[in-house]
Amino acid sequence: MLERRDFLKAAGLFTAGSLIPQRLIFAEDSVSPKDTAPFTSRSIKMLLSTTAPEVLSFSLDGLGMGRHGANILAPGPAEGGYRASASASHTGLRMEYRLSAANANTPPCWTFELSQDQITLTSDWSAEFQPPAMVFDFSLDQAHSTVLGVFGKEGLLKAPVLMHVPGQGSVRITTNAPDLELTYVSSRSAQTASLSLPGATEAFRHVVYVLDVMAIYPQVSGISNDPRLDAFRRNWLDVLQLNPSLHALANNTASDSCAFCYYEYADLALHTPPLAQGLTALAIVRQTLDRILNGGFAYGMSAIPDHPAIASDTYPSLLIAAADCVRGGDSDAWLSANYKGIRGWADAMLATDTNGNGLIKYAVSGNSGIWSDGDPKFRPSNWWDTIGFGYEDAYANALAYRALKDMAMMASVVKSDGEAMGYLAAAAKLRTAYYNAFYNPATGVLAGWRSADGKLHDYYFLWVNGIAIHYGLVPRPQANAIMDKLTAKMKEVGYDQFHMGLPGNLVSVAREDCVDRRGNGRFGCGARPDNADGFQNYENGGATGSFTFFTLAALYDLGRKDEADEILFAMLDEYGRCGFSGRGAHGMSNDWRRWDGTPMGYEGYLTDNYYALLAVLLRQAEMPWHDGYRPAESLSASMEPLRVHSVRSRA
Repeated sequence: MLERRDFLKAAGLFTAGSLIPQRLIFAEDSVSPKDTAPFTSRSIKMLLSTTAPEVLSFSLDGLGMGRHGANILAPGPAEGGYRASASASHTGLRMEYRLSAANANTPPCWTFELSQDQITLTSDWSAEFQPPAMVFDFSLDQAHSTVLGVFGKEGLLKAPVLMHVPGQGSVRITTNAPDLELTYVSSRSAQTASLSLPGATEAFRHVVYVLDVMAIYPQVSGISNDPRLDAFRRNWLDVLQLNPSLHALANNTASDSCAFCYYEYADLALHTPPLAQGLTALAIVRQTLDRILNGGFAYGMSAIPDHPAIASDTYPSLLIAAADCVRGGDSDAWLSANYKGIRGWADAMLATDTNGNGLIKYAVSGNSGIWSDGDPKFRPSNWWDTIGFGYEDAYANALAYRALKDMAMMASVVKSDGEAMGYLAAAAKLRTAYYNAFYNPATGVLAGWRSADGKLHDYYFLWVNGIAIHYGLVPRPQANAIMDKLTAKMKEVGYDQFHMGLPGNLVSVAREDCVDRRGNGRFGCGARPDNADGFQNYENGGATGSFTFFTLAALYDLGRKDEADEILFAMLDEYGRCGFSGRGAHGMSNDWRRWDGTPMGYEGYLTDNYYALLAVLLRQAEMPWHDGYRPAESLSASMEPLRVHSVRSRA
């Protein structure tokens, strides 16, 4: 074992502050622990052990600008028993690890080769030893890393895979031995995850893993030379977090999978370039949908005890996600194999229209005062699950409209033209009923829901109005009038902290319409009669990036670019600071905040906050207004996904 200074001297490395010609820094750092070797380039910052083949810390910049984020790895146990040898050149670093007892002719069990934006890990088998796995232990409290890939029959990931670090970029992992599947696990309680790359075996005696650091995002006009959009490029994939326990996309790597969120993942996946050769983001969406098609469950489905019926936005979300997979290509065979199950979602959604007026309905009335005190006994009709949405839900019906157009497209693909026309007719009927059902003349905006007793429940919901406008359910003159009312109300109540996103509602939800009624205000229901002590907490007016996309989309659709830009660029700055993740001093997280910035969330990382990045495509005028996304009048509208490509960071 070499002492640290001797190791660096033997490797012929420079002293602190020296540069290996311009691009590469590999230097003794006075704050680096003993028995470690640091490596820094514009894309990679890594600390290696000199006593074992281990990565002790790792951060990256997928854009290759030298803007490294937080260390993504958790501290591991101190390992030893190896000797390291190193060599350096003007292009990078090579480190070889052998067991201390191994003779000089024994091949290294692991070799690291590090360069500007690439790490090559090589494992060689010897009759003397079985090389250990190379393990990346992620600390989700430091950075909510995830690994995106497709699982095999044994529950292991098949290479290639993509490691993605929110706020930093991605690492594409390929190998010459794809039959050696990768172990990927996570723990919600410990807030950790790990990815294990198997070492060489007798069957695979020379295994090579290539880790390429990059940023993957849609190539849209005008973004490459606009530093305001660097956060868009680094963070585009932040909405995709794969929970290895569920084999499904989820709120985050170690959290729940919510079926009513799947359309968000699919919308961004549709516009995402290949993650690696043979691996697409839509393949991961299909894997998530397959779990449901095969009888699996997710939050928002009636098999979950606190949902007396499937949430009103679940079937629409599933249908939209399936349609995105079809639009993205290479899914026609998948659609044919699963059409019966997908059609079952659509028909079950339509069956909720119990009075035949064209609007889908939830089994819970949504009437004020039905929610019991204490912990919720049952949940409302949609994603916003601490606010009393029920019966005819304006948000869920907007999604259903898009979903019916999408179902018509999928029916057409499988040559069921009669069914396609039926779904188009159902969409037209919903559209005819929508505006009159939800418009509130007292406020001049759309209400959130109409309860079974006929009452409109209106708290100036920004996202409800935004989705209705964006999906074409509100005529343009009325749409502008609604946005005028909402922006005026936002100024009246004094909300301008756009870096935190937007509040879901601009005035407090009444206590009688609050679902979580523990009275402590934590989830939006306080003790005061006017519920002022609950307002701005969590889903009752808390600021969030979640569903901000719909307000941005409505503004861009209406040509109100300056108003949208004021919100979007403030949010992009916050994305660049990783401001929507992490926790405050009291353990609450930044996925929800009071208007003064106090954290009020609990996930630590909530993928819905990143759906708003889709607005950049609208702003740059490259979002396709195809049938089913921005609903058109016929199936003849373009259904082509956005042209995309991957950008690999280079100096």
